[in-house]
Amino acid sequence: MSETFLPFCRPSVSDDDIAAVVDVLRSGWITTGPQCAELEKAFCERTGAAHAVAMVSATAAMHLYLHALGIGPGDEVITPSLTWVSTANLITLLGATPVYVDIDRDNLMVTADAIGRAITARTRLIIPVHFAGAPLDLDPIRALAREKSIPLLEDAAHALGCLYKGIPVGREGDAIFSLQAIKNVTSAEGGVLVTNNAELAATLRRLRFHGLGVDAYDRKSQGRNPQAEVVEPGFKYNLPDMCAVLGLSQYRRLDAINAKRAALAAHYRQALASLPEIKPLVPPAWDHQHCWHLFVVRVDTGDVDFRNVFIEKMKAENIGCGIHFRAVHEQKYYREALASNPPQLPETEWNSARICSLPLFPDMSFEDVDRVVTAIRKVLRER
Repeated sequence: MSETFLPFCRPSVSDDDIAAVVDVLRSGWITTGPQCAELEKAFCERTGAAHAVAMVSATAAMHLYLHALGIGPGDEVITPSLTWVSTANLITLLGATPVYVDIDRDNLMVTADAIGRAITARTRLIIPVHFAGAPLDLDPIRALAREKSIPLLEDAAHALGCLYKGIPVGREGDAIFSLQAIKNVTSAEGGVLVTNNAELAATLRRLRFHGLGVDAYDRKSQGRNPQAEVVEPGFKYNLPDMCAVLGLSQYRRLDAINAKRAALAAHYRQALASLPEIKPLVPPAWDHQHCWHLFVVRVDTGDVDFRNVFIEKMKAENIGCGIHFRAVHEQKYYREALASNPPQLPETEWNSARICSLPLFPDMSFEDVDRVVTAIRKVLRER
């Protein structure tokens, strides 16, 4: 085939990004240090949160948050099933129970009403998910959490640069962002938790580096206090500077990155409007600014098995697609664990069988979008 493979995603790494990483490699300090501190500062400045704690992954940040809250056996954590498995894995590994709630069919996000119906006396935490670059309807969810005195942690892995009613996601409450390789801004691997809770931020800083009573990097001494002691048992989740500086360099052009994604998404939506079998997500009705982390469609031909065929056919056309996500409760381990009492999640399961992420990344052109749509038309025509 003459055309090169168009992947579902490719990191947009500029010459400035590469130069920034090279500078760190030449500096003699490549682990957690000044660049990690600058990345945290940048997150605080953009989101308006008082504190930001960078870690080696968003999963690591989620783990430490659950640990800091003392989540364990007998506890329940409410979350959607249509999300990445790391959330359910961590809840399960800590001995707690993930309680799945259904989603809106069109935007794939949970509602306050669905969360409210799932709350019991054992509910210790609510983890709703901003999906594909659109924000949750946060006001009613926050009001519910306050009314029930239940902590709320926003999974904002998809929401970097996203606005809800004019306010950056992450400004109010606790939220976790991802800097993994396919995200709008990447540090190769990485995650940042933002919070306005100073005590929580201090706890997470200790936990991310062995539980030492000082951070891994002391800005005044340019190193670590040799007298530092372990205050509590901790982990090794600190983000190295050689990763942090890549994220920091990309973060400075986040607005341009998200604007290009939005333009590509608009082109997709116009080009796909005449294909009823391909159903893009519907942007939320509430006031928001989308950051277009993913361009998700549902392949709805009447054949529930066709989505997987569609992805293989697109691959034969040299175009990569993804699945974000297969429902957690349909994964082998959780399917077997829940066999005697499976959750009733009809909208989740409808989407899980049909969902497909089309290529979307800043270095794509509008011609690339047209190529994807042409291939889709061919696959549907030959079905």
